[in-house]
Amino acid sequence: MKNYIKIKNIKIGEGVPKICVPLIGMNKEEFLCNAKKLKDKKLDLVEVRIDYLDKVEDLDCVKDLIKKIRNILKEIPIIFTFRTIKEGGKKEISLQYYKKLNIEVAKSGYVDLIDIELFIGDDIVKQIVDKAHNANVKVIISNHDFSKTPDKEEIVKRLCKMQNLNADLPKIAVMPKSIKDVFTLIYATYIMVDKYPKTPVITISMSKIGAITRIAGETFGSAITFGALDVSSAPGQIDVDKLYNILEILHNVK
Repeated sequence: MKNYIKIKNIKIGEGVPKICVPLIGMNKEEFLCNAKKLKDKKLDLVEVRIDYLDKVEDLDCVKDLIKKIRNILKEIPIIFTFRTIKEGGKKEISLQYYKKLNIEVAKSGYVDLIDIELFIGDDIVKQIVDKAHNANVKVIISNHDFSKTPDKEEIVKRLCKMQNLNADLPKIAVMPKSIKDVFTLIYATYIMVDKYPKTPVITISMSKIGAITRIAGETFGSAITFGALDVSSAPGQIDVDKLYNILEILHNVK
């Protein structure tokens, strides 16, 4: 039986995949405006994609923004993410600042999870994970491949490595070139749930071809799915209201 992680009153890895909506904005005002739009939506988590922020290298500005977002979202769990350019993000920062940014935000008390990229380097990943866990913040370790879908053995290998680096939630998102690639991702997800159930996992096949993986997590084993508010942050994201309705229909099929 696979494990789940509990954040506030949400059990991630149990039942219907939890809906997460990325929160983006070019500046603090846009972030806060969009946060207000999210607070009454049917969702489970919000991912603050801080790489969109114009003043992301101003740590005081970032922490002030996160505090204000927390005040708006109240008890909705928050994931803090700086996505690098090579994995689909909007900006590049130094590795030193990447580490400091994630550690300081984890210690701030305003977020529930942080997302760390697997290939940022094992030493940096371990340091951030340790500091986050010391602050009682959960960690997603992630990998995003926008060019291809690796074979199932490689997908499983990466997810297992994330587990070995003490991820609470391993995550992989890949780009399909064919329906076969979508099956590859689904099969790798099944292998993780069946053979390596140490943690829940998040697996996504991007683009229109892979949309099935965003709605079928309860069947195949992916614990979180990502929906869009007004603008998607990755190819294939479904509008959050439509996504909620689809998941409800699938869950209630007799």
